[in-house]
Amino acid sequence: MALFELTLILLLIAVALTAVSRWLEVPYPSLLALAGVGLAFVPGAPVIEIDPELALALFIAPVLLDSAYDTSLRDLKRYRLSLALLALGAVVFTTVVVAFVGWKMAGLPIAAAIALGAIVAPPDAVAASAVLSQFKVPHRITAILQGESLLNDATALLIYRISVSTAVGTLMLKDAVPLILLATVGSVVAGYLFGRASLLTLTRIEDAASSTVVQFAGTFAVWIIADKLGLSAIITIVVYAITIARTGPRRMSARRRVSAYSVWESAVFVLNVLAFVLMGLQARSIVGRLAGDGQGEAFVFAATVLAVVVVARLVWVAGYVAVIRWFARNDSEEEKQDAPTFAGAALVGWCGMRGLVTLVAAIALPAGFPGRDPIVLAAFAVVLGTLVLQGMSLKALLRWLNFPRDTTIDREVAEARVAIMQAALDVLSRKTSSAAAVVREQYEAQRRIAENPDDAQAATEYDRLRLYAIKRQRDTLEELRSNDTIGDEAYHRLEEEIDWSELAASPAGSFQPLTTY
Repeated sequence: MALFELTLILLLIAVALTAVSRWLEVPYPSLLALAGVGLAFVPGAPVIEIDPELALALFIAPVLLDSAYDTSLRDLKRYRLSLALLALGAVVFTTVVVAFVGWKMAGLPIAAAIALGAIVAPPDAVAASAVLSQFKVPHRITAILQGESLLNDATALLIYRISVSTAVGTLMLKDAVPLILLATVGSVVAGYLFGRASLLTLTRIEDAASSTVVQFAGTFAVWIIADKLGLSAIITIVVYAITIARTGPRRMSARRRVSAYSVWESAVFVLNVLAFVLMGLQARSIVGRLAGDGQGEAFVFAATVLAVVVVARLVWVAGYVAVIRWFARNDSEEEKQDAPTFAGAALVGWCGMRGLVTLVAAIALPAGFPGRDPIVLAAFAVVLGTLVLQGMSLKALLRWLNFPRDTTIDREVAEARVAIMQAALDVLSRKTSSAAAVVREQYEAQRRIAENPDDAQAATEYDRLRLYAIKRQRDTLEELRSNDTIGDEAYHRLEEEIDWSELAASPAGSFQPLTTY
């Protein structure tokens, strides 16, 4: 079966799996991982070899930018201690422990063992977020997991690049420290400058499609240029994305923002699917090459690495939470409320599912890399094992922990909504036309509802009425086109206006147009 046909089939299967994952309340990457493994048993599936540098740029650059774009600088500052202990401490700890196992158990060279540790060290928040979003867990935990997912990728991939270069003989360990310092400082500066240059370019583009194409091209260009300059492409992309995210949306039109967000969401989804396709195809060829006595040893080694990865994270998270709580024992009650809890530690420790970054880093190992086959097989086992074992059990863990419903974001949205409604009323207060009076009345109605965030029924009723009216508008618009009162150009222009109204009435996709009321 041709790769193109196989990919199309997998994309359609992935769409179906996302619906199943929502029904089962499990992360969709968990089901994707199982589907990817199923490829290893498909007769006639092609053997795929991908250039290591292409794999990193193609898969990692867009995903890192998408993650960094959504990261809150406020939360990064607020939870900086926990993030540092996870994104730096946990990654280094896991890398060292796994490297020791690889060195002792599989006889890997030190540099190759460190590369294995760096590959399996960074968790992926996408899998956890798919489930956590369905439960109102404490905002602190979700913010920490999202921030960690971004920062630990940079840490792990920097260690990965250095260890791989050392293993293949292009870098000496004694040169690693100055390289890290140069890569870190230079990448931060380069990322900021690239971000400012990108903002100047994007603000001059009005067409939504052109803007999205430039965003993708710019992302890959930043990665390639940083890599050519000897900088850390990972850190450069992260700083580049955060720089754009702070001011970019304000300078873009609404149409370009909605278009870009939709395209990026789809692109990241497709990249996840393709990565799991490659995982299945590579696993098949690796298992074939390890036939015989070496196959059993490789599977035992892979299972051991999986167990070590899970236990190492749980031990590290529990350890640092215990230390923080011990130092905070004499704090005031208000300060103690901000301290991490052991229930939160259990959830953060169990949300250690590995995903796209681990897959791509393993696939990107050079063909002649020492111990490549057992390393890649171990990485696949870690991804599959964590996604299935931890991902599938996350819902049960959340029910057992029984966190109180967190309304932090809901309160912030309500307060901000009142403020922006009042700003609109203030600017319209000097207008005396009848049209201004109508607009003020609409804003007044919305503000009155927003001022009572606890009255969910009123807010729901307001949106249901708007969607009910929009449904009738759509029916009338269809009738006007079907009886040739208006042509397609007028139809599509009005259709877009109604679409914007529907988006405003259902901001999170929670409400659907009603057929009856």
